[in-house]
Amino acid sequence: MVNKSKNLGTRAETAVVRAARTRGFSLADRLTLTGALDRGDVGLCPGVIVEVKGGNTARTASDVLIDSWLRETERERDNAGARWAFLVVQRGGVGPANAHRWWAWWRFGWLFGGATDSTTYRTPIRMQFGDALHLLRDAGYGEPNEANTGNERPNVSGDVRVQGATR
Repeated sequence: MVNKSKNLGTRAETAVVRAARTRGFSLADRLTLTGALDRGDVGLCPGVIVEVKGGNTARTASDVLIDSWLRETERERDNAGARWAFLVVQRGGVGPANAHRWWAWWRFGWLFGGATDSTTYRTPIRMQFGDALHLLRDAGYGEPNEANTGNERPNVSGDVRVQGATR
């Protein structure tokens, strides 16, 4: 019997891997299932994992669900012993061929450090997946940004969401 939820996840993860490979992460690949100590869905490169959510639930996810998925992502980062982790969520009206335009969610503290018990540390930040990949390359992960021809740099959308406010 085919598991519809697993198939949706596989398609979303494959789309994320394809987007990452064409944007400076040639080693990106889906991670194997590891049971209770899940390590995320995609390994971008050593030290970076991604949790991926696709399908209608992802496209219509509430802030409460996003927060739950961010907690899951944090646990998986710890299980993987990774330095970086983020959540990629499929956007409504944006198909797998444009997965670089799906939402990447982080917590402020994951990007900038700080006290882990502070409200600021827990603040969610949203950007396009392609922009998140560019930030990681600037931090020295994946292939260097200097090799870009200028066409590979993501189109920064200007839609960065912090604490529920869109700018």
